[in-house]
Amino acid sequence: MKTFSFEKLIVWQKSKQLAVIIYKWTKNFPKEELFGMTSQMRRCSVSIASNIAEGSGRHSAKDKARFTEISYSSALELLNQTIISLELEYITEENYKLIRKEIEEVTYMLNALYKAQLKSLEA
Repeated sequence: MKTFSFEKLIVWQKSKQLAVIIYKWTKNFPKEELFGMTSQMRRCSVSIASNIAEGSGRHSAKDKARFTEISYSSALELLNQTIISLELEYITEENYKLIRKEIEEVTYMLNALYKAQLKSLEA
């Protein structure tokens, strides 16, 4: 079976794992949040990894960088929703810190990937 280039990226692997964590944790959210916070957090967590994958299929560095930028934005959206979830007491402080740490690692790697993509535009 072929391995695609995005599957080798640690940032994609970590993003995919973050989405799995979000799916598991949002199972415990109140049922009235199924089409609200639960759905929103799941969609943006999947968006992080999905945009990395989609960007890897683009031919120009500019297009690749744009999809990395969208991934970064989705990660910040997830952070915002995580903060709100903590304040609504949908997640514990411990889980909040764990998710935040994962998001910080992913955004750090996305930023590095974005800079590398921009640098390749200069070459």
